[in-house]
Amino acid sequence: MTDREPPPAAGTSRLGIDLGGTKIEGRVLSPGGEEIARRRILAPQGDYDASVRALTDIIGALMGDAGGDATVGIAMPGSLSPSTGLVRNANSTWLNGRPLRQDLEAALGRPVRMANDANCFALSEAVDGAAAGARSVFGVIVGTGCGGGIVIDGKVLEGARGIGGEWGHNPLPWADADEHPGAPCWCGRNGCMEIWASGTGLSADYRRRTGELVSGHEIVERAHLGEPAARTSLDRHASRLARGLAHIVNVIDPDVIVLGGGLSKLPHLYEVLPKLAAPYVFSDVAALDIRPPKWGDASGVRGAAWLWNT
Repeated sequence: MTDREPPPAAGTSRLGIDLGGTKIEGRVLSPGGEEIARRRILAPQGDYDASVRALTDIIGALMGDAGGDATVGIAMPGSLSPSTGLVRNANSTWLNGRPLRQDLEAALGRPVRMANDANCFALSEAVDGAAAGARSVFGVIVGTGCGGGIVIDGKVLEGARGIGGEWGHNPLPWADADEHPGAPCWCGRNGCMEIWASGTGLSADYRRRTGELVSGHEIVERAHLGEPAARTSLDRHASRLARGLAHIVNVIDPDVIVLGGGLSKLPHLYEVLPKLAAPYVFSDVAALDIRPPKWGDASGVRGAAWLWNT
């Protein structure tokens, strides 16, 4: 994201884009957050120039749908390097090392703000979502991967290196003997939170014990039917996620934690996580406020629109 441009004039609409690995979704919001227009298209695969054209086309179409001017914000995989301005760490690898913001600004003839999709999720839920009114918010993505974003006083905290909230590539804290060193992570290290706390990590835990690869939601169904292996996998996953969240609380002490991603739909997490995290929180007030998202899958695109809110 960049704050080099001043905030928009009162009454200006906000256009947000969620640049995913398989789809590109866009919405236009009024200054009050009401949806004016939306579109969704397939994301080009493996082709940087096609990605720039697709983004330019959907933004132009949404401008036409909205019938007026709007600011443009984009939620993206990975992030922009503060030193080079180039995309880095994106799982859509054809974007890495490319000047995406500069190319879009040139194609559109207007400034563009961009931020990591987890940061946009956190911003959406902090502005008018589940954590509206909270001063400090940690937004957690627990899906295929494991990401996070920090919002303080309605503004994303990106940090000096642009990695604020990137908890998924820290090690699992307070690891048991059988959790160390942990499996290799795609980042090159072992035992990252992403290996343990993501939906992929939950499925991998179950597979190690049963030899069967199934989704997290299937594991929940099997646990409800009384299957011991499913129950113990859910217990281990919740313990690991709780320890990871306690570690974050001990560093930034957020008012509210909002869960996003596929595992945010598992209702048992909101009951067990505060209890499991409490022994690791370095405070006599150990209760955590952990909430499900208000906007769910729409938080990325809404947060992208709100990048121009400050």
